[in-house]
Amino acid sequence: MPRAVKVPAVPQGFHTVTPYLSVNGGIKAINFYKKAFGAKEITKWRSQTPDGKVIHSRLRIGDSLVMVSDRFGPNRGDSKAQSPVTLHIYSKDVDKLWKNALAAGAKVEMPLDDMFWGERYGQLRDPLGHRWSVSTLIRMSKEEMEAKRKKAMAMFGQGKQHK
Repeated sequence: MPRAVKVPAVPQGFHTVTPYLSVNGGIKAINFYKKAFGAKEITKWRSQTPDGKVIHSRLRIGDSLVMVSDRFGPNRGDSKAQSPVTLHIYSKDVDKLWKNALAAGAKVEMPLDDMFWGERYGQLRDPLGHRWSVSTLIRMSKEEMEAKRKKAMAMFGQGKQHK
């Protein structure tokens, strides 16, 4: 009797959790993520309907995979629906990534700034309604971190926090 071949639980190249974005405008989304975040499409995984809707696609952003498809069926929803989920990207050059995303059509949700927790961080909304946060670790003195933390907490206390 032949020996059973063990199949891995997680496919090669994936992490345990992988975002799968369902959008109205799969091709638009793929092109936006390429332009905004430097995504590379793994083209052998793209499948489309005869009229061009994306059934499934895989993109690599840095060392992570994101899957994208068009919405199908009764739950198509509004293409501009705002998702409560935030996808996060760590980048070596967050300022360049930020500029690319804005040039590709993203809208600022929270301006890119040096934050009290030691990251240069900001949030964007893509044209399909998904929120993305981007950041990079930065060096800050304890004094600078504490001053920024106090300022942020004062804003929260006054109800002036970011979206």
